Amino acid sequence: MDEKLKIKISIADRVYPLTVDPSQEEGLRSASKKIDTMIKQFEENYAVRDKQDVLAMCALQFASQVEQKQIDNAIDGVETIERLNKINSILDQYLNK
Repeated sequence: MDEKLKIKISIADRVYPLTVDPSQEEGLRSASKKIDTMIKQFEENYAVRDKQDVLAMCALQFASQVEQKQIDNAIDGVETIERLNKINSILDQYLNK
């Protein structure tokens, strides 16, 4: 039986009750801590009056990190395929001798 957990996550001094799979709890708690840390950094480094602006900047930062990882993985994937094709070509030449 896959039971759900009822947890409370705090982000920007607001509490959000969630019902999650037990496997998600640690990730959600870690993410909320990272968001709060980032909020504090933005508030300390910039003259921000509105929490919504800070949260928008946090969302942008996290989204850009995800997008950059996808771009990096796509580039790595293309390079890997090119290397595999070269190795395959060398193997074909060797086997055809």
